[in-house]
Amino acid sequence: MGMTLGNKIRITLFGESHGACVGALLQGIPPGTPIDYDTLIEEIERRKPGRKGMSRRLESDECEIMSGVHDGVATGWPILLLARNNDARSKDYGFLPDHPRPGHADMVEIERSGGFTDLRGGGSQSARLTLGLVAAASQVRQLLSAENISVRAGLYAVGERVANSLVNLEPDSDIENSEMQRLNCCDPEMSKIFSIDVEASRKAGDSIGSAVECLIEGLPMGIGEPWFDGIEPALARVMMAIPGARAVEFSKGFRSSTMKGSEHNDAWAIHEGMISQESESGNMPDGALGGRSTGAPLRIVVHFKPPSSISKTQSTLHLPSGEKAPLNIKGRHDPVIGPRAVPVVEASAVLVIADLLEMAKEH
Repeated sequence: MGMTLGNKIRITLFGESHGACVGALLQGIPPGTPIDYDTLIEEIERRKPGRKGMSRRLESDECEIMSGVHDGVATGWPILLLARNNDARSKDYGFLPDHPRPGHADMVEIERSGGFTDLRGGGSQSARLTLGLVAAASQVRQLLSAENISVRAGLYAVGERVANSLVNLEPDSDIENSEMQRLNCCDPEMSKIFSIDVEASRKAGDSIGSAVECLIEGLPMGIGEPWFDGIEPALARVMMAIPGARAVEFSKGFRSSTMKGSEHNDAWAIHEGMISQESESGNMPDGALGGRSTGAPLRIVVHFKPPSSISKTQSTLHLPSGEKAPLNIKGRHDPVIGPRAVPVVEASAVLVIADLLEMAKEH
């Protein structure tokens, strides 16, 4: 089962949306590494359900550290992070498996398992499992900070509306604007507009697509392995594993396919005795070339589909009858993925970069 990420720093996810618990097994943290429980709580809080206008599932998300830690530091043995599910409402999924939902993995999971699967809330395919990613990354981030590498993310787009890029926004760790905090958006003006658009979709019984931007700064030149473990392939793999992700951009992204080489290429230069890139066209230089970091900031945009569970009536296959029939999905669902995906994108980047840094030490 492909639920393990990483080579030197490895994380294995486990659990189901409506099972007893979800969590992660984190391996590779050097012994003596301080474990920061306050940061663990803070990061999990950013992705938890129950926020205004989002899913009303009220999980406490109290994450227990079951092993691998003694007297506040890592022992070097596997760290088991576990959060118990205490607000699952399985009766909302009584129509399964007879009436698989459109846009969900219900039908492919039924086929894969021969019917022996837990489809409630998405089962092991659920975004509920991203808690393990966020919990693990909260303790890995300090390995990056020690190298002066920062990773930050924010809600970048809702529908066709786009926020100011993180490239142009100063980091703000003390977000007082309630909409910015609720939506995990770093643009104070667009957070208000995003909030209106999300609420309009929710009231219409529909959902809306979104995008999350992530900026990695402070990477030294040359981080990344050949080919499939290159910095972009490694990041793309984990980003596309986040439930609902449909596309990933790096640096100039989709615009690259419309540009000329003379516009796209970044010249090398020496500034203050250091080799660096400069963009002739005023664009942000590529943060990676040939699968390795260039020393410039690495920008990522992850695009998410609109959530598939909507309250509007949908017509889809009813397996016992073999015919299409109306389906009304009940339950508590997010009208947009992006806000709660922000800490997940950030955590995923932290885990990948930390792993590549450890791999680079062997060279």
